[in-house]
Order: sequence, then structure tokens, then C-alpha cells
Amino acid sequence: MAAEIISLADYRSGRNTSGDRGVQAAVQRGASSLADRFQFWSGASGRRYVHTVYSLFECPAIPAGNYILIHRDAEGRRLVLAVGRVGHSASSLNLAEIRRRGAALGANEVHVHLLAPNAKLSRFIESDLRAGLCAGVVSGFAAGM
Repeated sequence: MAAEIISLADYRSGRNTSGDRGVQAAVQRGASSLADRFQFWSGASGRRYVHTVYSLFECPAIPAGNYILIHRDAEGRRLVLAVGRVGHSASSLNLAEIRRRGAALGANEVHVHLLAPNAKLSRFIESDLRAGLCAGVVSGFAAGM
């Protein structure tokens, strides 16, 4: 599995200062393909968190981090199904947990956030996103929906 580091500031401005041919080629292919790889989600605090977008089956094994399980319909609308966090030291166990939960909920996308520097901040991000994104879902269940 190859990794590619992309500067979001360079991507947004359409320039490539790092000299990375992969980023330059992606920008030349069109911003839409690269833009589809990232999604910003806001928590209840108003903070925005960038997530890398994968299909449920193409998601790679990931280190400890945060995720959002999504069902994306044919029109491209995204429905948040769950917000979670994985913390296993084995990346394959994290992937297995995400895929199992995603399959059980009917997810077809996984949005992954790996920028939390420690477990405490990762727990905060999970709570912030859950409160911001799932408030309607939780109240809907409480109301008997």
C-alpha cells in the first residue's frame, strides 16, 4: 500500500510546491476526483475535521483514529449512519471493526480522520462529531421513529 501526502492548502490553490508528481497529476486530472477523496465534517463545537473518503470495501487497514460510516445514495446524498473511533494497535483489526459495523448498518462509504495526536483528543473528536452529526438521528430514535 502506497501513501501519498497532499497539502490541502496547495490543493485548494491549484499549485504544487512539493514537487510531488502524484499531486500534480491528480490536479491535472481534475479537481473533482481529488475533491471526492476529502470531506470536511463539523462537530457540535463548530470545529471542522477533514476526512479521507473510501468505499467500505476499498478502505485500507488504518491506524487508530476516527471514522464516520456513510450511506451514499445514487444521487450522491450522504446519510451519516455512525460516528466512531478505533484504537487497536493492529491496523487490520481496526479495518475489520469498521467493515463489520459498516456492513451491519448498510454503509457504503467510510470517512476516516487520522489527525488526532493522541487518544484523548480522538475521543473528543468522536464526541464532537457525534453531537454535531447525529443529534437528529438520536432524537428521532427517542421519539419512536
